[in-house]
Amino acid sequence: MWAIYALLSALFAALVSILAKIGIENVNSNLATAIRTVVVLVLAWGIVFVTGKHNEITNISQKSLLFLVLSGFATGFSWLFYYKALQIGQASKVVPVDKFSVVISMIMAFLILGETISIKTIIGGILITAGTVVLIL
Repeated sequence: MWAIYALLSALFAALVSILAKIGIENVNSNLATAIRTVVVLVLAWGIVFVTGKHNEITNISQKSLLFLVLSGFATGFSWLFYYKALQIGQASKVVPVDKFSVVISMIMAFLILGETISIKTIIGGILITAGTVVLIL
């Protein structure tokens, strides 16, 4: 089931890039990010309330809350930099370079989360890195 969610995530991430590139024309990238954030905020809280999960907020540990807040900051900075890059660069180049986060995430998963490294993971990471370098050059 995780693969279906991951593929849907990829589909919507692709839509984000194309729709944002069209929408960001003649709009400050920080303002565009703020507008996007409000939409995400309303959508996410709407889903939480519709599914009745808002009652679970008191069950969140301090550790989880801290890391979710830190993740929110990382998301904000990622979006701000992404929109600025998208505004001044070509989507066909910005999007794949942004997805280099896959390799960075893999490395962090090994170092921070202690996930196991496989030869397939290493080869995949090398290929993604090579593709990113080709696009940048």
